[in-house]
Amino acid sequence: MQKSKNNPAFISGLDLAKGYYSEIVGPLLRSNYPALKYAAALIGEGSDVLGFDTEISCDHDWGPRLLLFVDHKDLHCKDSILANLKNSLPKTYMGFATSFIKDNGVHLMDHGQSGDTVPRITIQSIDDYISDYLSIDIHGPITTIDWLTMPEQKLLALTGGKVFYDAIGIEALRKKLSYYPNDVWLYLMASAWSAIEQEEHLMGRAGIVGDELGSALIASRLVQNIMRLCFLIARQYAPYAKWFGSAFNQLKAKGSLASHLQGVLAASNWQERQKHLSQAYTKLVSLHNQLQITEPQVESVLQFHERPFEVISMGRMSQSLIKAIKDPEIKALSRLPLIGSIDQLSSSTDLLSKSLWRSALTELYKTGGVGND
Repeated sequence: MQKSKNNPAFISGLDLAKGYYSEIVGPLLRSNYPALKYAAALIGEGSDVLGFDTEISCDHDWGPRLLLFVDHKDLHCKDSILANLKNSLPKTYMGFATSFIKDNGVHLMDHGQSGDTVPRITIQSIDDYISDYLSIDIHGPITTIDWLTMPEQKLLALTGGKVFYDAIGIEALRKKLSYYPNDVWLYLMASAWSAIEQEEHLMGRAGIVGDELGSALIASRLVQNIMRLCFLIARQYAPYAKWFGSAFNQLKAKGSLASHLQGVLAASNWQERQKHLSQAYTKLVSLHNQLQITEPQVESVLQFHERPFEVISMGRMSQSLIKAIKDPEIKALSRLPLIGSIDQLSSSTDLLSKSLWRSALTELYKTGGVGND
């Protein structure tokens, strides 16, 4: 989207939504529905929710928009509220159209004002919203299986963004999802370390027989697992692939890791990859030791048996984390092969985005004894 006399200056979607609510939608609701208890927010799907939107984002699923949440008892007012907003909203806000058309499954700002204003404002109960998005009852207990089968992107989207007004307690519900319980967190870190431990020697093994392409592929997976561990160390949910690197670059925990990881990916041979990976490994163990959640671990690489491959763990990191787990259910799960969470199991967009798969994944963890009476 090139800025021109016809295109307003870009503003982040979160700032746009904040102003849209405080200056336009909020006053209309207070005037026309003074007794209504509700929350107004921009959470859920969208690069704007995560704060990663740019001018390029403006071409679809972007613009002045809000989510309004009301109590179940007030859902009968939904059509009336939307009709009132439809008739009262200005055609534009800060130069951006407030009316949208839907085309091929995406929302487009109706710059041509082709008809009645169709605002992108949704109204539903927060209970229904979270149930649809995560397939959980937010008022009930969140089980170990729930935590392991809810994608991080969705947890980040629900706990990120902004709430502009809250008269129904949405912030308290979001707080329940703010981060993993301690022992789930330990299990996920153990699983991430296990993924590294399973492949840390394979990068060099592929390279030493001349398979530099295979070596580079293994190295890229190691880089991804190192980055995932940094999110876990920082106790922050990781976004999906599009914003994974951008969010990683905002982590304080990454320190000098980024340059080493870029060196791994840019290397043309396995020896160069190994050099950068070894530096990244030692930094990663240092970050782990700073958490003080296990006994201190040696911050130096090891030789893989008598082969010329430098590794960091050979099982010691994952096992040290397993020892720190206290919850009997998670302790039992950690005695099995460490498959981790849904994000560690697969990067499939369909698996991670469609909550219908959660019931099938539940059975996978129940096979390991989790959730069984």
